[in-house]
Amino acid sequence: MPTKTYISSISQYLGQEVTISGWLYNKTHKGRLQFLMLRDGTGIIQAILFKNDATSEIFEKCLSLPQESSIVVTGTVTEDKRAKGGFELQASDVKIVQVAEEYPITPKEHGIDFLMDHRHLWLRSVKQHAVLKIRHEVIKACRDYFDNLGFTLIDAPIFTPAACEGTTTLFETDYFDEKAYLTQSGQLYMEAGAMAFGKVYCFGPTFRAEKSKTRRHLTEFWMIEPEVAYCDLNQDMDLAEGLIEFIVQRVLENRREDLVKLERNIAPLENVKRPFPRISYDQAAEILKKANAEFEFGNDFGGTDETIISAAFDRPVMVTHYPATVKAFYMKADPNRQDRALCVDVLAPEGYGEIIGGGQREDDLNVLLNKIKSHNLPEDAFKWYLDLRKYGSVPHAGFGMGIERTVAWICGLAHIRETIPFPRTMSRLYP
Repeated sequence: MPTKTYISSISQYLGQEVTISGWLYNKTHKGRLQFLMLRDGTGIIQAILFKNDATSEIFEKCLSLPQESSIVVTGTVTEDKRAKGGFELQASDVKIVQVAEEYPITPKEHGIDFLMDHRHLWLRSVKQHAVLKIRHEVIKACRDYFDNLGFTLIDAPIFTPAACEGTTTLFETDYFDEKAYLTQSGQLYMEAGAMAFGKVYCFGPTFRAEKSKTRRHLTEFWMIEPEVAYCDLNQDMDLAEGLIEFIVQRVLENRREDLVKLERNIAPLENVKRPFPRISYDQAAEILKKANAEFEFGNDFGGTDETIISAAFDRPVMVTHYPATVKAFYMKADPNRQDRALCVDVLAPEGYGEIIGGGQREDDLNVLLNKIKSHNLPEDAFKWYLDLRKYGSVPHAGFGMGIERTVAWICGLAHIRETIPFPRTMSRLYP
C-alpha cells in the first residue's frame, strides 16, 4: 500500500510508492507522456504520467484538466538532478477530486488591484508562498528569541478604553453602552505584565486609522512587544538588536531557498550582525543636513528622511533621544535634557524605514499624571495604568516591532501589502 506523504519529505521515500494529495499547478504533454506539476502546500513536484501506466480514461481526463484542479497522485519516487527539488514521481494513478473552473490568474501580467481582489488565490503562487513562509519563520524566530530568554507571553486585549499612540489614529467601535477602540499597541498592558512577571511580551494584531497610502503602511498589522522591569534604554537597545540579528540569521539559515525564489540580494542580510550603529537624533539630523534634505529640525523623521539616514550604514541603525514633543506621553524624559526622550527607533537598511520603536517608560506617578493631562487624555481610562506607579514602580523599558515591515525588508519587497495574507489598507477591506 502506498505511503501518504508530503512533497517536503519526498527524499525519504526514494524508490518507494507514495501518494500525494494536492493541486495541479501546471502541466505539459508530449505524445504518450504527461508532465503534471503537483503542489501540496509544502512544495512542488513533477509527476510523469505514461499512457501505458494509467487507464485510458484517466490519461484523457488529465489531458484536459484545468490548473488548480484538486488531485491525488500515486507513484514511485525517482531521483532526477534536473527536476525541481531533485525528485520526480513516476505516476501510476491519478484520482481527480474536483475539476477546477478556468483559473483567473494566468501567466500574463496582472495589475495589482486585480491580484489583490484575488488575494485568496494569489497566495498559491510561488513568490507569495515564499513571502508567507518567511513571515512564518520571522514570527517563530521572535517567539523563540524571547522564550529562550525566559520571557512570559502575556496576551493583550483588542478592545481598549483609550488611546496609546495618539487619538487621531483610533478605530472607534460601539461596546454595549460605551465607546471602545481597537488596540494601537499592547504596550501599556505589557507594562502591567512586567510588574507581575519581570519580563514579558505580547504578539497580536494592532490597528491604526492612519490616512496613509504609502508602501510602508497598513491599517491592520501585527506587532511583537516585549517589556522588561528594571531595564534602561541601553539594555532595551541590546535586547532589540539581539532580536533583529536572531531573526535575520534564522531566515538565512532556514529560508534561503525562499529568498532565492524572491530574487532577494542576500549580501545585505548577511551584514546584519551586532553591534548596530547607535546615533542620536541630532546626529541623524546632521546626516539629513549634509544630504540637503527638506527637513525641519525638531520634527519627527518621515519616510524619505529615514531612507537617507539608513543609507549611511550597512546594517540597521538605532536612532535615540528624539525630541519629547514627537514621542508618546509615556516616554521618560532624559534627566540630563528634559526636552529629549529616552527612546530609540531602529531603521532598517535599504530604505525600509522604522521597524522597531521603543524606549524607557515614565515611572514617576506625578510626572506621568501631568503628561496624561497635557495630552488631553481621559484620566479615568488610565487609572489602572497609574496604579502601576503607585504600587512598586521601577525603571522599565520595551519596544514594539512591526512584523510586516520586518518581512518587507527581509524579503526585499516593494510594498508592505504582500507581507500579510489579507492586507487591510484605506482602500481595501476585501477579500
